[in-house]
Amino acid sequence: MIRQVVLVVQTNNFPQLLIKKAMNKDLKQYSNLDDNQIVVTLERLASRIEVRFPSSGLYKLCTHLKSIADQAKKRSGLIAKRLYTLRLLIALGIASLIGISVAPYFVLRHSQTEVTFLEFIQVAEPGLNLVILIGAAIVFLVTIENRIKRKRALAALHELRSVAHIIDMHQLTKDPERLRKDAKVTSVSPKLNMTAVELSRYLDYCCELLSLNGKIAALYIQYFEDPVAISAANDIETLCTGLSRKIWQKIIILDEHREGILEQIGSRKAEASRR
Repeated sequence: MIRQVVLVVQTNNFPQLLIKKAMNKDLKQYSNLDDNQIVVTLERLASRIEVRFPSSGLYKLCTHLKSIADQAKKRSGLIAKRLYTLRLLIALGIASLIGISVAPYFVLRHSQTEVTFLEFIQVAEPGLNLVILIGAAIVFLVTIENRIKRKRALAALHELRSVAHIIDMHQLTKDPERLRKDAKVTSVSPKLNMTAVELSRYLDYCCELLSLNGKIAALYIQYFEDPVAISAANDIETLCTGLSRKIWQKIIILDEHREGILEQIGSRKAEASRR
């Protein structure tokens, strides 16, 4: 009878356990960046840019950033992967160094000759120097794996830093003030063949590209907790945020300009209706 009760209780709790496991699995996907979703988002953004601005430099830049995101999936996996072969070689190297440092002790211990105090001092001094050098060599060997991964991460992050500046260059000459009727245009002024709506969308796409650029940088440090790499990724995120703020200032000016135009149109319609 007791066994039957226990079986009933366990059977009743089984659906709840399944629900908890499913909830934990769903929550886990919100704890880490999904590299596949970043690539999908870039594909959608490229399609949106192509519809509004076909064959534009911004569209080509977006496709280039998508290819970088594809590479980031593989690179971040390699950086997070443990290098077992290298660790084995390092362990063998450390064992060899320890063996070299300990060998003279056993040789002196099993020797038949007596060692005087002066002879011991003469042997101890270079032996101490040898131990210090071997300790430094062990530290060097232990940090080889981390330095290799750091070099790979910093090279990839440097590429993303350059892409952020290239995105900023694409919006550099997109000045909303030039859409004003009283704007003075010279012969050397860059051309702006966009309406207010198109310019607003263009600047918004630049902000999205900068945001996704920062997310790709975060992929490299998601499973690689190196202080130097984390600092470099944070610098890229700060750079992208600062550039986005400049672009949003242009968007705000553009929205104010559009509101002013709408007010003028409304006032003109009101005057026409009074007449």
